[in-house]
Amino acid sequence: MIANIVKPGSKTRGVLAYLFGPGRATVHTNPHIVASWDGFAPDPGPEVSPGHKQRMAQLTQALDLRVKQAGDRAPEGHVWHCSVRAAPEDRTLADADWATIAHRIVHATGIAPEGDQDGCRWIAVRHADDHIHIVATKMRGDLRPPRNWNDYHRAMTELTQIEEDFGLTQVPRGPEAAVGTPAAKRPTRAEQEKAKRLGHDKTARERLRHTVRTALSHAQNLDEFFNLLADTGLQVETRALPSGDLNGYKVALPDDATGGKLIWYSGSSLATDLSLPSITKRLAATDPAAPEPSPTGQRRQNPWHQATAAAEHIPHHLDHADDTLAQDHLTVFGEVLYALPAHASTSHLRTELHRAAAAFEHAAHTCARTGYEHARALRGALKAMRYQPADGTGLAMLLDAAILVVLAAQRRSALRHHNHQVAAARQTLIHLQAAYDQTAPTTLAALTRHRPPITAVHKYARHIHEVLPTYAEQILAEDAWPALTAALAAAEHAGHDPAAVLHHAAHKRPLNDAKSASEVLVWRIQRLGARHAPGNEARARAARASSTRLPRTRPTPQAAAGPPHAPAPQAPRPHRSR
Repeated sequence: MIANIVKPGSKTRGVLAYLFGPGRATVHTNPHIVASWDGFAPDPGPEVSPGHKQRMAQLTQALDLRVKQAGDRAPEGHVWHCSVRAAPEDRTLADADWATIAHRIVHATGIAPEGDQDGCRWIAVRHADDHIHIVATKMRGDLRPPRNWNDYHRAMTELTQIEEDFGLTQVPRGPEAAVGTPAAKRPTRAEQEKAKRLGHDKTARERLRHTVRTALSHAQNLDEFFNLLADTGLQVETRALPSGDLNGYKVALPDDATGGKLIWYSGSSLATDLSLPSITKRLAATDPAAPEPSPTGQRRQNPWHQATAAAEHIPHHLDHADDTLAQDHLTVFGEVLYALPAHASTSHLRTELHRAAAAFEHAAHTCARTGYEHARALRGALKAMRYQPADGTGLAMLLDAAILVVLAAQRRSALRHHNHQVAAARQTLIHLQAAYDQTAPTTLAALTRHRPPITAVHKYARHIHEVLPTYAEQILAEDAWPALTAALAAAEHAGHDPAAVLHHAAHKRPLNDAKSASEVLVWRIQRLGARHAPGNEARARAARASSTRLPRTRPTPQAAAGPPHAPAPQAPRPHRSR
């Protein structure tokens, strides 16, 4: 919830005329009083209702009574006006709920403390589903002004407790909303209303911020960043110092104008981390993708594999690193999410990835400073991904790692009682899981078609029992087990020892957060198997020869579990959720 307190002056009737009138910025539907100082204040109702003018005069007179009694002792600006608005995603509150909220606000701010018979006179008016207006006259019954100093911060503190009590969206305040964080600027009320009139679901500021973040995720230098912005159709202007050095930039939508003039937004007005200095630091903090040796010379690793490997390290950093290092990793990971929609194969998938990126922007919002010095390898792999289209495997394995990253971010925020970030992480997970569910099944099905002979399946089942006794029965019963055997066979054909590569994949990172341990192992083994295995050409030739001599048959569930002498799991199957 957000409160906005203003002191409109000494015209009580003018404020009431607006609240019970048709409205200017929004249409006032059925304006009515939901609470008042004594519960019996006359309710003027809508402007068109019979007797409206008479009741409006009675209400004005009742509110101003003590002000008139005080005479010259009354403050010059005696009207106190506070609006309280719920978040767009919150449920619609009943009048009784808003009445309770109004009573708590006037008590917390000192306007009308609970149980104080001399508290100021006030009313709470509702004319829309998502907010109320509280109007009071600042003169107590003992003809003294109220003790309402620091009323805004006192209202914010009370709203934090109200959000918790009513189960509403937790808005970051205090340390969570510190200056210097990468928080997005909230759109103004006027921007929101303009977007509605033009038929847009997002304000101009939000649309620009999304486009700028997407361009930044792909760009390798400032020139490319500005070119990518221009390619999207945005109007871009830069500002330079007399020395010729860039000093700032601003962007505008081609269809967003007032009086024939475009409405411009500086980068810092979109978000504090989109200023030119911040963008320059980000673009400089990039390590190129490292080359990997191969028999035919030097070649670069698959950037999707590199990005996934780097992302798998982020949960460890979030659990153990200091705030600055953790924030660096969260910031770069946010850039990765903004880059993924460009690689989506369908519009539905693209929409889910867009929503995940936007939600994670709020999940990654903390008070820690970002130095951009860490996570350089992930940013380097991100830039290289632009030049290598994603196949289903690359995108699925990166999304699988991304889900574990967001779970770790959610856990970190929960430990710090940052409820707003926890809620944003939860929304991110919903969209990432939906994207993964659209991507992974096709790749896993393609792998399953290349499942190995039954003897190899028995061998891999024994490896599973030896390497992962705790998870063995779970893995062998999962739908992705045939795909895992195919991944192990492919790694063996490339010259890897299947037991060794399974051991490496299993102990690379814990599997306790994984929804499907076998799917996580598929992506890790595919990534490890793609690396060159020097000195293992003989094993590769033997594996390929064996696969050509034996027929590939689909193992039965009993056969997939391995031969009778395979060791039993050492621990009961744990409960996991992702």
